[in-house]
Amino acid sequence: MRITLKLYAGLGEFLPPGARDNATEVEIVAGASLQEIIDRFHVPRERAHLVLVNGVYVNRSERDARVLTDGDVLAVWPPVAGG
Repeated sequence: MRITLKLYAGLGEFLPPGARDNATEVEIVAGASLQEIIDRFHVPRERAHLVLVNGVYVNRSERDARVLTDGDVLAVWPPVAGG
């Protein structure tokens, strides 16, 4: 199954080559948790601050249990410093 992974701000460096507009489509195994996908792309857990699935925020405590489904959009932002 396929999902869209979006990594914003400084996290774009973890996207694979060929990603466009901070996003890429990725093939995942059925039953994969969103934390497994974040780990697969080597995004440090402490830098995955704001995580949304289909536009809905997912608490850090739910990320290992939350299973992704075909067509989901996983978006991740780092913590923002200052202002």
